[in-house]
Amino acid sequence: MRKPYVLLLPLLLGLLSAAPARAADNGSWSVHPLSSAVAARPYFYVSADPGQTVEDKVVVANKTGKPLTFRLYAADAYNTARDGGFAVKSPGERMRGVGAWAELPKERVTVPGHRTVTVPFTIKVPRGAEPGDHPGAIVALDERIDRGDGSVALGVQRAVGARVYLTVGGPTLPALAVENVHVSHHQPLVPGLGASTATISYTLHNTGNVTLEPKVELRASGLFGRTLLTRDLKKIPSQLLPGQRVHLTERWKGAPQLDWTDVELTATARNTKESATASFVAVPWLVAGVLASGIAIAGWLLIRRRRRRPKGARGTARPARTHPHPKVGRPAGG
Repeated sequence: MRKPYVLLLPLLLGLLSAAPARAADNGSWSVHPLSSAVAARPYFYVSADPGQTVEDKVVVANKTGKPLTFRLYAADAYNTARDGGFAVKSPGERMRGVGAWAELPKERVTVPGHRTVTVPFTIKVPRGAEPGDHPGAIVALDERIDRGDGSVALGVQRAVGARVYLTVGGPTLPALAVENVHVSHHQPLVPGLGASTATISYTLHNTGNVTLEPKVELRASGLFGRTLLTRDLKKIPSQLLPGQRVHLTERWKGAPQLDWTDVELTATARNTKESATASFVAVPWLVAGVLASGIAIAGWLLIRRRRRRPKGARGTARPARTHPHPKVGRPAGG
């Protein structure tokens, strides 16, 4: 019986890296813009107005000794939810920007061993295109399925893409939001016996129409405004694309074990700044248990005391009303 295989498209290769700009390369083939007469271009940087058509050329280089055939297509880009890396859509997904506007003369291209093939393409920006950034890529996909050693039901297709940074003329709006801030606090059972940690989770949302390079600062303060922590966060996307949300977490080792703590996240980017806060109460489990037990015992004693009070003791007794005795007359003829 033939094994079923799960198809994975690691289109992130050559696209996710925040390393210095260079051609997208996975060791077997690379994809990059045709070099200009001035210098090599690591990516496509395109500016166009609505209704305008732009022409350019992409180079696919085969670094192996055998011919390779690729499916060549244009794709929209997005930020991965896991870490905010730069990724592109698969061929069957719906395209709205570069993936829908770019046209290639052929769907597949064969590149001889240790050779390159240059392919022209056009980007036709619709007249009603929204202004701002529309990132994407020109992707060379090897449609062969790599089944590895066959021990698992897993198949992999590899792809490499050259990024396309398309900017459509018109009003631009840089806007950034910090959403869904939540703090999860963990501490030892007995105060002082072990470290206390807090995990801050939040969502970084590009609500504008331009690509941003965000920076996030974490500040924590205790009672009376005491500063407990100030930190510039490192685990954030180098580029946050328009309309994209990224869910991120930050671990705080050495969080307070007994304090009322306010956590503030401040995100900044080009001409935009946004903050959001969350609070948590740090109480050691042992102290919390003692307090809860004390409250429970006090409540039980109060209920018991009320039950043991005599019924007549409830409320205020009203004195009985008395009537004057009738006068006794003297007997007649007395």
